[in-house]
Parts: sequence; structure tokens; C-alpha cells
Amino acid sequence: MAQAAAARLITRIVDAQASRGSASVVLTGGRNGNGLLAALAAAPARDAVDWGRIDLWWGDERFLPEGDPERNVTQAREALLDAVPLDPERVHAMPASDGPHGTDVDAAAAAYAEELARAAGPTNHGGVPEFDVLMLGVGPDTHVASLFPELPAVRETERVVVGVHGAPKPPPTRVTLTLPAIRAAREVWLLAAGEDKAEAAAIALSGAGEIQAPAAGAYGRARTLWLLDAAAASQLPRALYPPASA
Repeated sequence: MAQAAAARLITRIVDAQASRGSASVVLTGGRNGNGLLAALAAAPARDAVDWGRIDLWWGDERFLPEGDPERNVTQAREALLDAVPLDPERVHAMPASDGPHGTDVDAAAAAYAEELARAAGPTNHGGVPEFDVLMLGVGPDTHVASLFPELPAVRETERVVVGVHGAPKPPPTRVTLTLPAIRAAREVWLLAAGEDKAEAAAIALSGAGEIQAPAAGAYGRARTLWLLDAAAASQLPRALYPPASA
């Protein structure tokens, strides 16, 4: 799944750069997100990307000190970012807990929202840039980014970035994009691999509500793409499978 997703992402970035001169991508952390980045780092076709003409954002971040090994940006740098010639000004990491906002996660979230707004163009939607691809890992509880079932962040309808307090998985304090920001992306890709993601994928793709199953509320303006391996797809309703070819 990671290799297939990496190949698709390279193609999508190259297409965006060919049509508009640059690309904008939102990265995700976790097992599947980091697996994709590692696969991209190992792909010979990665050299087709002009790494100096890409903006990288994050869907969520663990509110920990800069350089903490649990931060998504730290893991992304190890998996890929340190190996490609990015423009540092176009790598938009979410604030750390030892940054200018200190331990005030809500102020950190507001600052990231302001950074997104500065990058948004006049034709963009909802005060965020028009992301070419926004990637999300799907958790076993159907959470995406740091939008957990029933918690306040998944109910947010106005702000594009919020602080998360009391997340059910450590660390409890996080910064996350909200569903309005996610839905402003041209394409949203949801990644799930492994048997532990099978129930979540089935729930999210079977008409569940977004408050109870946040992955069900994550969709793009032009395209929503689920990338599953066989284990993660094992509980999908048969109606969701494409018809067999003759």
C-alpha cells in the first residue's frame, strides 16, 4: 500500500507542478503515513519531483518539544524530508510546545491557522490553501488527523485549526486541522493498512456519521481516495467492491 500510494503521490505532484508551477501537500504521520514517506524516499521516480517547488503542511501534530521523536515532523524528516532538496521556507511544521507560544496549544493552533490564511489565495476556500493532496491515516477507532470520535474538535465547523485537549491516545495535547480545512483540499487520500484498520474502514465507508466516525467526514472537493491493503479491506461490504471483469 505504501509503495502504491507513493507512486500515486509522485504522479500527482508532478502533474500539479506541470500545470501550475508548484504543488501543495498535507502530510500525515503514524505507521501508514511514515511508511508512505519511506517508500517515496526509496522510489527512483522521486527525482521527477521538483522538491524546491512544493509546500508541505501537516494534518495534525503532537504538541511536544521541537525535535521530539514522537512529533510527526521529526519522523517525516527521518523518513524523507532530510533526503530531498526542499525549500525550508515551504516546510510548514506545526508549532512545538517549546516554541513562541509555549505550552498554550490553543495559541499554537491559532498561529498555524494564520499561516494557512497567509498562504491562501483569493480563490481558495475557507482560509486555507487549495491543497493538491491531503493525506490522512485512519485509526482503528476511525479517527483521522487528531479528530477523535465524539470529541469537540470533530464538531468544529468554523475554525480550520484547533488545539486538542485530552486525546484518547498519547500524547493528550495536539494540534489538528478540522473537517472544514480537510474538505477544502482538491483530493483527500485516506490510508489504512493492517487487520487492525479493517473495522474502521468498514464503518467509515458504510454510511456512519462523522461525529461517531471522523473518517466518514473526510472528503475532498474533487476526489476522495481510500488506499487500503487487503487486510484493511477485509470487512468492507461487498457492494463497495468493483464488479469483476469478464
